[in-house]
Amino acid sequence: MSDAHDKMDRMYRYQRHFYDVTRKFYLLGRDHLIEKMDIRDGQKILEIGCGTGRNLAILANKYPQAEFFGLDASAEMLESAITKVKKQDLGNVILKMALADDFDYSSTFGLTEPLDTVFFSYSISMIPTWRESVDNAVKNVKSGRVIYFVDFYDQRDLPSAFAGLLQGWLKRFHVKYPEGLIPYLTKLEDDGLGESEVTPLFRSYSFLAEFRKK
Repeated sequence: MSDAHDKMDRMYRYQRHFYDVTRKFYLLGRDHLIEKMDIRDGQKILEIGCGTGRNLAILANKYPQAEFFGLDASAEMLESAITKVKKQDLGNVILKMALADDFDYSSTFGLTEPLDTVFFSYSISMIPTWRESVDNAVKNVKSGRVIYFVDFYDQRDLPSAFAGLLQGWLKRFHVKYPEGLIPYLTKLEDDGLGESEVTPLFRSYSFLAEFRKK
């Protein structure tokens, strides 16, 4: 097991049992992302850092004729996701343990063509190799399709005391607003690889970003 896998397992070995109950209060914007995604029958959708499978279960129930894939670095979190998928009898969900920066649509999931959509929901802020992970997502999605990100933003429109407390608390869990992400998406756009759009949510508590690959 790699250091990344081991680190994630240590972090979530016990948290996974109450993760969904607690995170709904501060992982704001996940449902905005779910509503935003344009999903059609037969399409293949990947969540990078799927955790307990909360988002995938909602999507798989909403779009039963689409195929959903999830990867996570933590075997502990995937255990919770697998339990959720089995309990809800979601035959259109496939889960794998893999890292965001080195998965491949063919070798990881056995697909014959790139994915239709890839999304990161509160996971990019926990991935040290986030640039490589974004590049890999771009490589594994079809031209004309979108990579979505929802995560913590800079909280600039919130009271400074609240923002400071939030950021200090998140730091304890190795979570930090990925301040280089949006400029990096702009760089990819400038390089002619696609088009990006960023929408602040909840007074800049979080953001929803889209990158449409050319």
